[in-house]
Amino acid sequence: MNVNANVISIIERFKDKNILVIGDLILDLYVWGKVNRISPEAPVPVVEVNNESFRLGGAANVAHNIVSLGGNASVVGIRGQDGAGEELANELALRGVNCDGIFVTDRPTTIKTRVIAHSQQVVRFDREDSNYVRGKTLKGIIAYLQSVVPGFDGIILSDYKKGMISSALVKHMLKQPKIKKKFIAVDPKIGHFPYYKGVSMITPNVKEASDGSGIEIRDEKSLIRAGKALQKRLSCGSVLITRGKHGMSLFEKKRVMHIQTRAQRVYDVTGAGDTVISALTLAHASGANLEEAALIANHAAGIVVGEIGTAVASREQLIQSFKSDV
Repeated sequence: MNVNANVISIIERFKDKNILVIGDLILDLYVWGKVNRISPEAPVPVVEVNNESFRLGGAANVAHNIVSLGGNASVVGIRGQDGAGEELANELALRGVNCDGIFVTDRPTTIKTRVIAHSQQVVRFDREDSNYVRGKTLKGIIAYLQSVVPGFDGIILSDYKKGMISSALVKHMLKQPKIKKKFIAVDPKIGHFPYYKGVSMITPNVKEASDGSGIEIRDEKSLIRAGKALQKRLSCGSVLITRGKHGMSLFEKKRVMHIQTRAQRVYDVTGAGDTVISALTLAHASGANLEEAALIANHAAGIVVGEIGTAVASREQLIQSFKSDV
C-alpha cells in the first residue's frame, strides 16, 4: 500500500472516533462591508456594512473542525447567560457537536468581532472576561470530565487564555489515571506552558515555542534546541511546532522531522492552529503514527489558510488533497 492510500484509509476511519475538546468557547462575529471614503470626524475608514455572520471560534472551532473532518466531537467549556451564549450553543448543535459539557455562568460569552472590507480585516474588537474558572463551576467541570472521559479516543485542550484552561484544571485532570492515559494534545498560549507538564503533545507556533522554551527561534539550529527544550521541560512525548510558510517541525523522542507547507495560497491564518490540532488528534486516534498524523494536519491547514476568516477543512477536501499528490 502506498503512503497516500494508507493515509486515506486513516481518514476514512475518522467517522468512528470520538474526540473531547476542552477549552475557551468563542463566538466570532464577522461584519462584512466596503470602504469608499475616510471619515471627516477622524482619519479612519468608513465601512458600509453589507452583511453580518457568526462563526465558531476557539475551542468551538476545534470541535467544528473535527465534525467537518468526519469525526465526532464533544465540548467542555463555559458560556454566558446571554444572546451570544445561546447563539454559540445553537451554532455548535447545528453542526452536530455534543454540547452536554457546556456550563452556563454569569460571565459574558467571549465574542470576537472582526470588520472585513475588500477581503481585508479593518479592525477587531473583543468582549470577554478572562478570569480563571473557579469554585462550583470548576468542581462541576472536573466531576463531568471524570464521568465522561472513558468514552473518548482523544482529548484536546484548546487554550485561548480566556479563563477555561488553568493550572488547577490541568493538574486535576492529570491526577486521574483514566484521563492521563488518554492522548492529550494541547494548543498552548504564551504564559501557560508550565500548566501543560505531562500531556502527550503540544502544538505551538514559532512565537509560542520561543517563549515557552526560553530560546528565540531564528534558524533551524535554534528551532531544534527550542523543540527539544520544550519536550524536556514539559515531560511531554512530542512537540509539533507550526512554522507558517515554512511548514511544521515534529519532535519525537529520538528524531526531528521537518514538513514543508502544503498551502498554495494564504489569505487568512485565523483558526489554522485549530485545524492542525483537530486533524492531528483525530488522525492519531484513527491509528496514524505521529508522522502520518502531522502530514494529515499539514494538508488540512493548507486548505483553511486559503479561505477568508475562520474556516474548516472537510473530509472530502482532505482526501482530495492527498489524491492530488499522486
